[in-house]
Amino acid sequence: MWFRTTNHKLVGSIYLYLGLYSGILGRSLSFIIRLELRKPGRFLINGQLYNSVVTSHALIMIFFRVMPTLVGAFGNWLLPLILGAPDLSLPRLNAMRFWLLPVALLLIISSFIVDGGAGTSWVLYPPLRTQGHRGSRVDMIILRLHRAGVSSILGSINFITTINILRSNSFRLETTRLFV
Repeated sequence: MWFRTTNHKLVGSIYLYLGLYSGILGRSLSFIIRLELRKPGRFLINGQLYNSVVTSHALIMIFFRVMPTLVGAFGNWLLPLILGAPDLSLPRLNAMRFWLLPVALLLIISSFIVDGGAGTSWVLYPPLRTQGHRGSRVDMIILRLHRAGVSSILGSINFITTINILRSNSFRLETTRLFV
């Protein structure tokens, strides 16, 4: 039922579950960071592995914890209810948008395998990318973040289409609530 649903409330619920799972994963990476900072060099083998853990922690917390919970869960629940619409205007696109995120999360987690992982922090600065990171590790993590970005763009298209097409006749854009 959950795997094939296009109902906006159920998709919002699984967005919330993904956010909770990502929060647990990000919190455990934060715990690893704190263990390493307690006695440097005893828990993680080298500095590159520590930098990779910091990068993964930041990317997971921002792109897979905060954004899916706030935009995905609450946007899917509240936007049709505020507009008086029965569902989002493109429900299959909404479901596809969600299923791009767990795949991107699994790819981000598996980024430790590629050349020792990208240790560039969450901003992926170009100087860090070119000087100390030879190989494809940073390219792979950028490619994996693009998958999450495509998911966000598809959600934005769906939300804008829903606002323009499915709002009730009593809602004018000038008087629409700020959340919408």
